[in-house]
Amino acid sequence: MGEKSEAIEYYDHAIALAKENGYIQEEALANELAAKFYLDWGKEKVATSYMQEAYYCYACWGAKAKVADLEKRYPKLLATILKQPQIAVNLSNTIANIASATVLSSSTSISNTLDLATVLKASQALSSEIKLEDLLSNLMQIVMENAGADKCALMLFKGNNLTLEATATSKEANTKIYSTLLQSIPVESSPEIPVSVINYVSRTNETLVIDDAMAQTSFTSDSYLQQQQPKSILCTPIINQGKLIGILYLENNLTTGAFTRDRLQVIQLLTAQAAISLENAQLYCQLEEYSHSLEQKVSERTQELTQKATQLESTLQELQRTQSQLIQAEKMSSLGQLVAGIAHEINNPINFIYGNLEPASEYVTSLIELNHLYQKNYPQPISEIEEKIADVELDFLVNDLQRLLKSMKLGAERIRQIVLSLRNFSRLDESEIKSVDIHEGIDSTLLILQHRLKNSSKNTEISIIKEYSQIPLVNCYPSALNQVFMNILSNAIDALKELDVNQKPTITIRTQIQEQKYVSIQITDNGMGMSESVRNKIFEPFFTTKPVGSGTGLGLSISYSIIVEQHRGQLNCISAPGKGTEFVIEIP
Repeated sequence: MGEKSEAIEYYDHAIALAKENGYIQEEALANELAAKFYLDWGKEKVATSYMQEAYYCYACWGAKAKVADLEKRYPKLLATILKQPQIAVNLSNTIANIASATVLSSSTSISNTLDLATVLKASQALSSEIKLEDLLSNLMQIVMENAGADKCALMLFKGNNLTLEATATSKEANTKIYSTLLQSIPVESSPEIPVSVINYVSRTNETLVIDDAMAQTSFTSDSYLQQQQPKSILCTPIINQGKLIGILYLENNLTTGAFTRDRLQVIQLLTAQAAISLENAQLYCQLEEYSHSLEQKVSERTQELTQKATQLESTLQELQRTQSQLIQAEKMSSLGQLVAGIAHEINNPINFIYGNLEPASEYVTSLIELNHLYQKNYPQPISEIEEKIADVELDFLVNDLQRLLKSMKLGAERIRQIVLSLRNFSRLDESEIKSVDIHEGIDSTLLILQHRLKNSSKNTEISIIKEYSQIPLVNCYPSALNQVFMNILSNAIDALKELDVNQKPTITIRTQIQEQKYVSIQITDNGMGMSESVRNKIFEPFFTTKPVGSGTGLGLSISYSIIVEQHRGQLNCISAPGKGTEFVIEIP
C-alpha cells in the first residue's frame, strides 16, 4: 500500500508539473498512465477521471489518431464524453481556451466540423511570431488557406485612425498560391476595400456576413463594390480585452454564400488568437522603435559630446597659443624695453668716457714729454722736488699711467660692444621683416649668455664651436629670431649642467644653405639627450621637465610659433637618451 501511495503522489506531481510548464503532451501521457494504474488497481471511477483528462489533452494537442485510439480502447471510461452533443464554440474565448473547453463527439466530427489540429497549428504559428511584418504575412496566409477567400484585407488602429496594413489575393483561381502586400495607408484613402462595410463593422463591433453582396441593398452604393462586384463578403472585428484593435475583411468573387458558419467559426478563432499576437507584435514594434530611437539618441548625444570635446580641445589649444603669444609679446616687449633702456643708459656715459679717453691720452703724453724736457734742462732739482719724485715713483707712474689709459680704452671698447649686442638683440626698431646677418644675432646672443657659458657646468666652461657658412642676408623678424636663439641656447646650457665631469661640455652651431631654398641653423649640445615621450611634447605650451619655479614651459613653444607660424619655416628636434640634442631651424 505504501508503494501505491508513493506512485499516486508521483503521477499527480508529474501531471501538475507538465500542466504548469505548458507541456500538454506530457500532461496527456501522465494522465493516461495514471488511468491505467487505477484500472489495474481496480478503481474504475478514479481511472475514468484521469482517462477523460488524457482525452482532453490529446484533443488539444491535435493528436487525432491518439484520440481515436482512446475512443476505441476505453469507450466505457469515455462514455460520458462520447454521448455528449458537440458544444458550441464560444467566439469570445481564445483558441487555447476553446480547445480545452470544447469536447467533440468523435474524431470524425473533428475533421468535418472544426479541424482542431489545423486551428491549433495556425494558433501556434501566430503566437510564435513577434515581428509585426512577419505576423501580418503569416496571418494573411493562414486566413486565406482556411477561409476560402479570394481576397483578404487587414486593418489596424493607429491611435484613433484605422489604416490598411496588409492585403492578400489569390494568384490563380482554385489554388493556394497567394500574394501578400504590406502597406500602411488610411482606410478612407484606399481603393482596395469597401469603406462603407469597414465603417459599419468599426461602428457596431459586430461580424458582418453578406452571402450575396450585389443583392445586399445596404452597401450597393459603395464604389468598391460597384467596381469589383464580389459574390460573398465576411468582415469581422478583431478585439482584444474588449478593445477594438483592427478589422479583417474577406471576399469571394466566385461563389455566393462562401463563408459558412463553420468557416466563420474558424476565422473568429483565428482572429481571437491574432488579436493577442497583434497586440504583442505592436508592443514589440514599439519597443524596437523606442530601442532604436534610444540608440540613435545615445549615438547622437555621443557624437555631440565628441564634437564638443573636440571643440573644447581646439579652443583650449587656441587659448594656449594665444596665451603663449601674449606672454611672448609681453616678454619680448619687456625684455626689449629693459635691454634698450640699459643700452641707452650705458651708451651715453660710455660714449662720453670713450670720447674723452683719446684727448686724455694726448694730455698725458704732453705732460710726460714736458717732464722729460724739464729733467733734461734741470738735472739738479731742489731737494723738495727730488723728495716728491721719489715719493710718487715718477718713472713707474709715467709708465703705468700710459698702461692704465690703454686698459681704460679697451674696457670702454668692450662696454660699447656689449651695448651694441644688447641693441642688436632687442632691435625694438625692427618689428618688421628685414634683411639681416643671422650670424650677428647668434653672436649677440652668445655674448649676453657669456656669464652662463663660463659658470654653467661644474666650473667647466662650455666650449662653443662655430661652423658658419657663407650665407646671404636673411629676411626675418630679427628680434623674434634672436629670442629663438636665446631659448634654444639657454636650454642647451641647462642640459649641459648634468653632463659627466669627464666630458667637456660643448655647443656646436652650424649654418648653411639647404637646396638654395632654406637657411639652416643647427644648434647641437653633447648633453644627456631626452626620451621620445619628452621629445614629442617639448613644443607644447607649458610643458617642462624643469623643477617647479625653474621654468614656464613656454620657451620652446614660443620658439616653434616664431619659426613655423611667423617665419613659415620649420623647427625640429633630434634627440635620444645619452646622445645629446640637436635643434634644426630652417627659414625660407
